[in-house]
Amino acid sequence: MTEFDDQEQPESEPDENAYALNPQSIARIMYAVDIQDREQLWAEMEPLHAADIADLLEQLNAFDRRRLIDLYGTEFDGDVLTELDESIREEVLNILNPEVLAEAVRDLDSDDVVDLVEDLEAERQEAILGVLEDSDRVAVKQSLTYPEYSAGRLMQREVVMAPEHWNVGEAIDYLRNQEDLPDQFYHIVMVDPKLRPVGNVTLGKLMASRREVLLSTLAEETFHTIPVTQDEGDVAYAFNQYHLISAPVVDENDRLVGVITIDDAMVVLDEEHEEDIMRLAGVGEGRLNDNIVETTKQRFPWLAVNLVTAILASLVISMFEATIAQFVALAVLMPIVASMGGNAGTQSLTVAVRAIATKDLTGRNVWRVIRREVLVGLVNGVAFAVVMGIIGVAWFGGPQLGYVIGVAMVVNLVVAGFAGTVIPVLLQRMGVDPALASGAFVTTVTDVVGFFVFLGLAAIWLL
Repeated sequence: MTEFDDQEQPESEPDENAYALNPQSIARIMYAVDIQDREQLWAEMEPLHAADIADLLEQLNAFDRRRLIDLYGTEFDGDVLTELDESIREEVLNILNPEVLAEAVRDLDSDDVVDLVEDLEAERQEAILGVLEDSDRVAVKQSLTYPEYSAGRLMQREVVMAPEHWNVGEAIDYLRNQEDLPDQFYHIVMVDPKLRPVGNVTLGKLMASRREVLLSTLAEETFHTIPVTQDEGDVAYAFNQYHLISAPVVDENDRLVGVITIDDAMVVLDEEHEEDIMRLAGVGEGRLNDNIVETTKQRFPWLAVNLVTAILASLVISMFEATIAQFVALAVLMPIVASMGGNAGTQSLTVAVRAIATKDLTGRNVWRVIRREVLVGLVNGVAFAVVMGIIGVAWFGGPQLGYVIGVAMVVNLVVAGFAGTVIPVLLQRMGVDPALASGAFVTTVTDVVGFFVFLGLAAIWLL
């Protein structure tokens, strides 16, 4: 239970962003929950967007979350379910009153229902699908037959289409007579007699044209159809690359089966970006609301890989125990060489992984990119070699140690630039996610090469 210094209701204070979720609004909401004042809770929740309500539920502990949902009752909006993190969505579904859940689900578009039920157990799926109208239930079940992470799972079945021979007046009359149009749509999809999409007409052009104008003369120049089995990552790439607002989805016979809109495509694009960042950090697909066991399972394998790479680097160091014993300064300077190489490798790696994800790094330009990264490593290596050479001479009083660390710095930064680009490319061609596996390999290369070159040169020049 949320506690306050006193039991008086927190005073409402003017706020520049009164409709956003903030500490003051959360305090007022939880006060309403504490005193079981449903009218006050509704008043506080009414201005909030569904995404804000989802954020609120994710921030609360399980006890407060249940109390809020129970008191909120029939006002619960189905859009909140689509905004919830998957880690707590099923918990919320179990809390909701069946009648409230049924009403919430009925208000959702088919793509949102698919996203809601696709990860649930079969029994739970049937319970939710059972509250839908027959046509909606058939549409959702059909979408669930398509591969996971495909356009068929992402699309909505509610499509506004018109024969390609219609004019503006016929299209407008048709729209006015429809009682069940999608809540949001941006185009009318023109189709031929076999229901194959042949073009898009924006609502803006439709409303700005005279009734007798043919739809075919208003069709957009940029028109792309999406195969129903296409990977959702490629779908998001197409939307971003070609600046699409919506795109029709077609089956194996090129017939129209649905439409994907920009909001859904951008969600996928954001998820792809977030996934790459998380994987580069070695934490998989971890979420803030995952429990301890799930988080441990996600992170343990890559910590184990890092342990192996650290052991390999230590084995290289052990080969030069005698050299280090005679020149203690080497132990002081070793981490600098490895750290600089690791940072340079991470820089090249991040650029390469992102370029692969956006399809900017291909077989046609890969060698040019590798050459650039190697030359950048060479230039930076020479610059920092001069700096470390001077520091080595000033610190330890002899030029030879400065030469050793300077040359080692140049070699390791060149290798870091090469490895940071080549390794993700090779992994990608082998069918391994470069964002997930590249970091460990690049770190191993820069550590092993850095220690070996630095200590090897020391053994040759200083003994």
